[in-house]
Amino acid sequence: MVADKPVFQEKRCNNFSFPTWPQYDEAEEKILMEVLHSGVWWKTPGEQVYAFEREFAQFIGVDYAIGVTNGTAALEVAVSALGIRPGDEVIVPDFTFVATASAVLSVGAMPIFVDVNPDTYCINAEEIQKAVTSRTKAVIVVHLGGHPVDLDAILDLCRSHHLYLIEDCSHAHGSEWRGKKVGGFGDFGTFSFQQGKLLTAGEGGAIVTNNADLELKARSIHDCGRLPDQWFYSHFNYGSNYRMTEWQGAILRKQLERLPDQGRIRNRNAAYLDRELEKIKGITPQWSDPNCTHNGHYAYIFHYDSEKFSSLPLTQFVMKLEEAGIPIQASYPPLHELDLFQNGIYRSRITTDQDYQFLMEKDYPHTVKGARETIWFPQNVLLAEEYILDQMVHVMRETLNKEVCA
Repeated sequence: MVADKPVFQEKRCNNFSFPTWPQYDEAEEKILMEVLHSGVWWKTPGEQVYAFEREFAQFIGVDYAIGVTNGTAALEVAVSALGIRPGDEVIVPDFTFVATASAVLSVGAMPIFVDVNPDTYCINAEEIQKAVTSRTKAVIVVHLGGHPVDLDAILDLCRSHHLYLIEDCSHAHGSEWRGKKVGGFGDFGTFSFQQGKLLTAGEGGAIVTNNADLELKARSIHDCGRLPDQWFYSHFNYGSNYRMTEWQGAILRKQLERLPDQGRIRNRNAAYLDRELEKIKGITPQWSDPNCTHNGHYAYIFHYDSEKFSSLPLTQFVMKLEEAGIPIQASYPPLHELDLFQNGIYRSRITTDQDYQFLMEKDYPHTVKGARETIWFPQNVLLAEEYILDQMVHVMRETLNKEVCA
């Protein structure tokens, strides 16, 4: 049983104590027991998922939200609902999790990789412009680490080329651009509720939109091609079972209530780390665009100048931080380097003769830099007390001074 006080335990890592993740208390226990005793554990006749969809849509500031099994499924449903098909191209950042690209392959279309901004590590609008062809149908952007992409430039570009825009918001629950939450700018926004995400049910995802026609298509696809208010065994579209369970919907409702306060703490602590780490020459925090009015901070990302710290390679620096008890989250490898795209397996999913094997580091310099020269602190680090952050910064300074000046 859950104790009387909230379960916001701290996980001790050598000399450091960080809040565990996820955070929960008897509110989550109570609603899960309600689902248990209801005997209704699946979405269709239930109430928890539908309630979460309404509450999440209100939180994001959109008209519609659809709960699905995971963030990858959310991307796949969104791509399918837009009518992306074999022979089409979809532009994606080279610096992201594989699902951003594999969702495109799932409908037989071609993901086209482009480089990222050297300061935010988010997809670069100028690189998108260079990649547009007559076959381009959509752009998928990723708000990396929680920092929004340049939505002004990318929305203008998509409008001028009549391209669909999907926002992959798996890192960006609550992030804002010019005071408006991300996810509601594009034709679709997609979210992940996997264990480490800012809003979690262990697994889960959501699709959001303001377009009623697209919502109907996506809702049908996520429910085996059914349409609302039709006979259960009527199937009008090609789809699959991507439905969220009542367990996921229930716990997400309570986790959503915690998110705003957690977000404020993360932003405050990230700003503190920015100020302190900027004092260390060779350490550069991920740049924050002034139009980013809130960063969800799925991760705290900073660049490590390998040339300045040539006597202490990044891998050794990370190892020393981990030995001291500071948790590090792995960065993504560039998509173009993945075996999936280098060994030709992707060809079974497409109809064109596109070959990824010719792609080279020089084509994606900022992605390669981001993948090999950034360090990520996981989001629960930003929920720690300020004195813990002080200790972290002290360890980083001492490690660099000791190794570099030795």
